[in-house]
Amino acid sequence: MTRTVLTEDLGEGVRVVSLNRPHRLNAIVPEMLDHLVEAVDAANGDSTIQAIVLTGIGRAFCSGDDLKEFDSQATGEPSTTAYVERIQDVTRSIVFGDKPVVGAIRGWAVGGGLEWVINCDFAIAAEGTRFFFPEVSWGLFVTGGVSEILPRLVGLQRAREMILLGEKFDAKQAQSWGLVSDVVADVDLMLSATALAKRLAALPVGPVRNLRRIFAGREGLGLEAAMTAETKATVQGFLDPETAKRVGAFSR
Repeated sequence: MTRTVLTEDLGEGVRVVSLNRPHRLNAIVPEMLDHLVEAVDAANGDSTIQAIVLTGIGRAFCSGDDLKEFDSQATGEPSTTAYVERIQDVTRSIVFGDKPVVGAIRGWAVGGGLEWVINCDFAIAAEGTRFFFPEVSWGLFVTGGVSEILPRLVGLQRAREMILLGEKFDAKQAQSWGLVSDVVADVDLMLSATALAKRLAALPVGPVRNLRRIFAGREGLGLEAAMTAETKATVQGFLDPETAKRVGAFSR
């Protein structure tokens, strides 16, 4: 079976972690969540790795939940809660790990994919990348600590607009709002992201680790409390019959 997440060590302390469901625009399924947590945790626990590049293989970074799998994700509260908590585990691995994460983003970063962009320490986007949060329009809710992190990045009013209205925006807008640090030509994306990761990997380990811990500590209980509330709201959305209707209409 093809793994949904691949890893490659580039040398100089950098490991690339790549989402690998290109036939579905790297849409999220439970197996991918398990593999992604495993890959990020392994990089965080490897003393030879000092920075991570997170990217997606193919035409998209991540198109969010795989709507073709919706029925299997909304089978009941215990299983749905476990699925949503696994989504939150990805954020925990990225945000609370010791190693900085650079996102290399192209194509679409939608829903959970956009959440993971926001979780990265730095994100570089290819020209033509598009972003949006579709969750509320389907009757669902954001995860990934977005309800805590996003208002800090873009301000409360813009965060409301992004989450509630779900309008698409491009890479330049993302950069102007502080969601990505740079926008480059598609052909330069991985070169730019790995160059930044190598700069980070070359820094002294202690200060980098300590800064990430301090920043994570500032979020601390606020982030965990936000993710707990997000999980509850998202599970309610998954189990609402109206959501199934909306998802079904969108995915036809």
